[in-house]
Amino acid sequence: MSKKLRNILLGAGLATAGAIGTKKAVDYFRNRGEEDVIDESQGDAEPQSAEQVAYATVQDSSVQQFLDASFGNPGRYVPTRPPKVFDYQGTQCMVIWAYDNQKEKNQMLAFIYEGEERKMLASVGYTSEKTDYNINLSNTPFAVEVNGETITSGQSETAGTDEVDFILA
Repeated sequence: MSKKLRNILLGAGLATAGAIGTKKAVDYFRNRGEEDVIDESQGDAEPQSAEQVAYATVQDSSVQQFLDASFGNPGRYVPTRPPKVFDYQGTQCMVIWAYDNQKEKNQMLAFIYEGEERKMLASVGYTSEKTDYNINLSNTPFAVEVNGETITSGQSETAGTDEVDFILA
C-alpha cells in the first residue's frame, strides 16, 4: 500500500480488511461493491500507470467509528455501501456512503487528504424525491454522477435518485 494511502487510514482511524491493490481507475470507480481481497504479503500496492488507482478496503466498524468521531453524533450516519479509500495520480481520497438518521436521507461524503489535513469536497444528500449537493471537485480529476449527470462543482438540488456515484470527471 502506498505510504500516502497508509497515512489516510491511520489519520482517519480506519482499519483495513486485508484488501489492498491496484486496479484500472475506471473499473474501480464503477464498482459499487466490495473490492476483491488481495494478499497484503505481496508488498505495497503502487499504481503502475496513470490509469490505475491504489486502494484499500476498510472494515465496516472502523468506518462507523470514523463517522461517529467526525460528526460528533454517534449513530447519526450509518454506512450503506463499501467506502472508497484510494490514491489516484497522487491525490488521496476517501468516499463514504451512509444513511443520515437525523435528516432521513442517504448521504455521499467525499474527503481529500492534503498532507495531514482532511477537507470535505463533496456532500450529496439524496432520497427518491430530491437530491441536494455541495460539490467542489473542479480542481480534481473527479466528479459526482447523479441521474446520469456529471457534476464537478456547485451547490444546488436536482431530481431524486437511489444511487450517487463518485467518478472520474
